[in-house]
Amino acid sequence: MRSKRKPLGRVELEVLQFVVERNPIRVKDVVAHMAEISGQARTTILTVLERLREKKYLKRRKIDGVNHYAPTINKTEFVQELVGDFVDDVLQGSVSPFVAYLDKHTQLSSEECEQLKKLVSKLDSKRMKSNND
Repeated sequence: MRSKRKPLGRVELEVLQFVVERNPIRVKDVVAHMAEISGQARTTILTVLERLREKKYLKRRKIDGVNHYAPTINKTEFVQELVGDFVDDVLQGSVSPFVAYLDKHTQLSSEECEQLKKLVSKLDSKRMKSNND
């Protein structure tokens, strides 16, 4: 099982996604964005940013005397953690419901189909190796 960070609330997730897309970012810009989309107060966003820092999702540093926040992981790692949390917590470790969803609700591009084929091949190789050990 992979090591897990503390779970995120809805507002924490929204703030983190915004920071990941625009890092490093000034506190002022995060506050303005969140006020516009959800009406969150400055104090609430400051608290959320500090919680995310305590949970090790963000780091803070001063640039020209102004606090900026940046994620501790890149966007790809962030999305992989979210998907992993979803599979572990919501799907209880099973990817079968996700596969069923892909089959019924998603139109994959040729590139995405190729990526899935490569993944299945890689997983088959791992499984075969594991069975031979």
